Amino acid sequence: MPEGDTITKLARFLDQALAGQPIQALRLHPAFGASAGPAQVERVSAQGKHLYIALDNGRLLRSHLGLYGSWHRYRSGEPWRRPRRQASILVQAAEWDYVCFNAKEAEWLEQGGFRLADQQHRLGIDLISEQIEPAALLARARQLLSPATLMVDVLLDQRVAAGIGNVYKSELLFLQRYSPLATLGSVSDETLVGFYQQASELLKANLGGGPRTTRFAQDRRGHLWVYGRRDLPCLRCVTPIRRSILGAQPRSTYWCESCQSQGSA
Repeated sequence: MPEGDTITKLARFLDQALAGQPIQALRLHPAFGASAGPAQVERVSAQGKHLYIALDNGRLLRSHLGLYGSWHRYRSGEPWRRPRRQASILVQAAEWDYVCFNAKEAEWLEQGGFRLADQQHRLGIDLISEQIEPAALLARARQLLSPATLMVDVLLDQRVAAGIGNVYKSELLFLQRYSPLATLGSVSDETLVGFYQQASELLKANLGGGPRTTRFAQDRRGHLWVYGRRDLPCLRCVTPIRRSILGAQPRSTYWCESCQSQGSA
């Protein structure tokens, strides 16, 4: 699924292709609002899992891919590989069509407007583009969430820090050796900051090409420690990896019971 590294790479690609360029139209699926006519793209940027396309008329399109969204590029007139009814966003440039299929969210905002400022304020820092300030991060986590909140929910809460998705959630818990049933109250301030520092390092390390990687051993045994490895032996201790649906917004979580004992009841 798209996580912060994916959206940052996408934003950089689209910015290089479109910034300073005129577009014929920016069309939205009717469920998301009205389309825009000819304009010039000022910039394309990312914050966490949100993508922003800023136009020279003061409007800005925010989108979020969710679980199933994806962007495609086609030469003008080239057949699409997905049905047009699934197109959430279409950016028509001179020679290329940039199409976002099955987005979770898309909306027009005004650059410098209250709604944009409020939306960005509610997000925590972008773990790729912004520096972690431990005191501010701890304040957001401890004030926004109760001590009983499971760490699987803490790490996915974009209000604390933006960019961690379901893959990194499982991988971070493994790397920090914490049970997925650990609560926020069981994690020290120092360890909590460590989770996000490691998340930032991993997100930045995955901005190049190739598969998403959290395990860098050159032994061809896998790029990830636990995610997607249900019932396979742990790459540290050979205990079978478990998978379960956990959290307030239930999502798949993978872990090793032997390696991840900290914070367990």
